[in-house]
Amino acid sequence: MTRSPTFGIFLALFGALAITPDTLLMRWSEMNGSQMVAWRGLLMGTAMLLAWLIFRWRHLQGDLRSIACGAGLLVVLCQTCNASLFAIGIAVAPVSVVLFSVATVPIFAALLSRMILGETAHWTTWVATASVLAGIGVAVFGTAPAQTTGSPLLGAAIGLGVAMFLALSFVIIRANAQLPILLAVGVGATLAGLAGLAWTGPGAMMAGHVWAIALAGALVLPVSFFSLSLASRYTHPSNVSLLMLLETVLGPIWIWAGTDVAPTPSMLGGGAIVVVSLALYLWHTGKRQVRARQLVPTPDTTGKS
Repeated sequence: MTRSPTFGIFLALFGALAITPDTLLMRWSEMNGSQMVAWRGLLMGTAMLLAWLIFRWRHLQGDLRSIACGAGLLVVLCQTCNASLFAIGIAVAPVSVVLFSVATVPIFAALLSRMILGETAHWTTWVATASVLAGIGVAVFGTAPAQTTGSPLLGAAIGLGVAMFLALSFVIIRANAQLPILLAVGVGATLAGLAGLAWTGPGAMMAGHVWAIALAGALVLPVSFFSLSLASRYTHPSNVSLLMLLETVLGPIWIWAGTDVAPTPSMLGGGAIVVVSLALYLWHTGKRQVRARQLVPTPDTTGKS
């Protein structure tokens, strides 16, 4: 069934909002990077593979053949790397640097879409991306932290890696409509989880608050990543990536609500820039699509030539 690009945008908005509590749950878990990779990957992978078995049981053989192709294996690799790198980056580098680097996802998505699909992002996408990045810059770097831990250079490299793998995954899924999203993302998350388990060791897995990371891995991540990945089939991947940046702004608000760690004035100001920029972008995109539909000639059903 054909869906309009507006459907893809609102599906991406739902997925982006669904993932915003993730940072709070990571903070509540009080786990290290490898633990979080293990729990998040294994739980998310299990949830998505179970959903695949339930909803796609009539297509299991075809899905397995699809995932074994080059595009399928590349999506699995992207999901494995993304699931591993983000948690490790949060654990070993300044969070602000990692988040700001991840905010380059729309740029990678637009460039990769141009290279792989031949799709050109609308100029409003670039304007919105610049505005959102400016807002995130104000939010993240507006107030100098009292203490910086970890390597900023390492954090920047990890964040850029996460952004690249996320964008590449969205572009490949858009280019290959036959790829089973639940299976591809589920296998990638599971591989990341197994790597995290091997790194941590079974004996250390129960340290921290398991319930918090279980909520993230079994509910928040599967719902959000399936929605975001599916949305990339209906709208330009840069649109999906742009909406994902809501997590960078709303994540600190969730932490404020859950830990009483208040955001700084610069975080609130930068967050307002991001939200207003995205709202204007969505409004303008909707108007542009309405105008485009109005310009399409109505088929002549009278039989007259």
